[in-house]
Amino acid sequence: MRQLICVLLAVGVTIAVVQAKDQPPVQVITWPPTGTPILRLSFAKFKEVSSMGNMRSFMIDTVAENLWSKRISHIDFAVYLYDKNKVRIADGGISLRDVSPGQSVKFQTMVSASGTPVSLEIAPVSLPEELRAAGPPRTVTLIVNSVPQGAALKLDSNDMGITPKQIRLGVGKHVLEFSKEGFNTGKFPLEIGPDVASGGSISYELGTAAHDTIELRDGTVLTGDLESASSTEMLVRVAGNVQHLNRNQVKRILLIERDISPQP
Repeated sequence: MRQLICVLLAVGVTIAVVQAKDQPPVQVITWPPTGTPILRLSFAKFKEVSSMGNMRSFMIDTVAENLWSKRISHIDFAVYLYDKNKVRIADGGISLRDVSPGQSVKFQTMVSASGTPVSLEIAPVSLPEELRAAGPPRTVTLIVNSVPQGAALKLDSNDMGITPKQIRLGVGKHVLEFSKEGFNTGKFPLEIGPDVASGGSISYELGTAAHDTIELRDGTVLTGDLESASSTEMLVRVAGNVQHLNRNQVKRILLIERDISPQP
């Protein structure tokens, strides 16, 4: 049966060329990296074939070997190319179809990169039902933002950094937590379904400030509680300590709404 191998690239689609010269591989990747080996991919030297501006096109002689005892009906991998500084400079993909046990398939991969690649990695994208247990748990990427930006973000109680932030989530239920000085903290529950694709985004509004905001003329911004104000002085409680401010130091005051107990 005629074999069909498609190499999918970010810049287009390249049909495999079966007749490639045999040469020693520069990098060999066995998948999965642990457990029983199923597939071995051997990549030859990156050969530059053309360039235009900052983009350069490379050809890679590739051999895929089915190490499994069964036929691989289909399998798709994402391919990530890196330069000598471990910076990712190109994304591509490999798609194999109908590979018999023990069979080796040769093809050439064409890829355009913003530098000179020296190494690559693969990650499974689509696996047949019989191979899904061998692959890592499916995850999706999501961009999380907040209003205002700069909030500390937690995913399932784990620190993830400051918004805006791109995070990776597995299938299932999760809780995002947001906190920023001067604002009430918030939680955002979400559930990632098995068919959700990467590339989505979430924006969470922190809501009303928890404290008053005092902007000084030198650019300093204080977050606290305004205790009192007169024609010459203002008292502001910041982190439990009362600060005395000259009236002429203050440029602007933003007061939050508070519940005031009625005076007797």
